[in-house]
Amino acid sequence: MGTRADFYVGRGEKAEWLGSIAWDGYPDGIDAQVLGCTGEAAFRHAVAEFLKDREDKSLPDDGWPWPWEDSNTTDFAYAFDGERVYGSCFGSVWFDPTKETLDENDERIPADNPPCKPAFPNMEGGKRRPIFGKHSGVIVVG
Repeated sequence: MGTRADFYVGRGEKAEWLGSIAWDGYPDGIDAQVLGCTGEAAFRHAVAEFLKDREDKSLPDDGWPWPWEDSNTTDFAYAFDGERVYGSCFGSVWFDPTKETLDENDERIPADNPPCKPAFPNMEGGKRRPIFGKHSGVIVVG
């Protein structure tokens, strides 16, 4: 299976989903230009460039690619909010994806004080169109 990632502008239930990838979604697999953005326009541009030539991408016009309803089940989610990019792993509290800093329990150090558990837009209904293939990140061995 791939390491999936979703990209947003904003955090919370009204965040704007920009797209997703099915492979290499862990922080080291994301372009440093995306994770290092300090402005919304720069983030939008960096995500668009990062996704442009990828065969495993899903964009809003394609529909939500996963069989689950929000990013709480996606391996990683990245959101630009304010002046920086935040990351979440399987719905964990937001962390700074440019610093894969782990505490003594191998858990990511929260980016917010107090730690903020993410809420994501619900993609049920017309937005959700899970598909099997390059976008899904699933490997079938026969």
